[in-house]
Amino acid sequence: MLKPLLLGLALLPAFACAQEGTDWTAYRDAYRHMIWFEKYGKHKQFLQNHLRLRPRDASVSMGDLRLTLHGKSAQLALPLDALGLAVFPFSKAAYDDNAELTWNRKPGQITTSAWVSIVTRPDGVYAAADLRAACEQLLAYLRSTGGASGKRCAGVQFSYPRTEAAQVRYQGSDGAAIPLAAQEGPAFPGDAVAGFRIFVYRFHAHQDAGQVLTSGTPLAIAALLE
Repeated sequence: MLKPLLLGLALLPAFACAQEGTDWTAYRDAYRHMIWFEKYGKHKQFLQNHLRLRPRDASVSMGDLRLTLHGKSAQLALPLDALGLAVFPFSKAAYDDNAELTWNRKPGQITTSAWVSIVTRPDGVYAAADLRAACEQLLAYLRSTGGASGKRCAGVQFSYPRTEAAQVRYQGSDGAAIPLAAQEGPAFPGDAVAGFRIFVYRFHAHQDAGQVLTSGTPLAIAALLE
């Protein structure tokens, strides 16, 4: 059986460097990685790009993890969500200042990279055809960066906090709703940290004419590639 690959994944090599007491990366290096997505000219309306910090192993806590942009004359705290995702600030001033991005962990504990995933919807209603299109968009983008060779779209995964009593259902054209089974695992494969409540929706098991209904906004939607 082919090992599934769930995405968003790091699209380019990690670009973290180290200094005494913290980890850091040059803003210019992060900018160059993030701009790949911004300049991508094909369809990407179902995709979103973030800067992501993630532990290299399960012993590294995400609690109190902070990301800060340090310029010559100012500092800016960049909020991180539960998956270590941050909205990247495109700033000419930070680029010209050769600013640094730092986080409060010892060198080598955290890796950082550009990270693409599928956009979530606040209403919790996802057309099945749109989920397939989103997966195909992400696959096409990965191929444009030289990745995902030989992979195909098999489905998507919805991730929630383990303590959240979320539900995800598929509703067919006949109106019947079929619940998807909840599992426990990492929000993205390859992550050292597991313990999330996840729901896998496979395209072959359902018709594209239906829709997927979620009881709340997931932390992330990843594309399942095999």
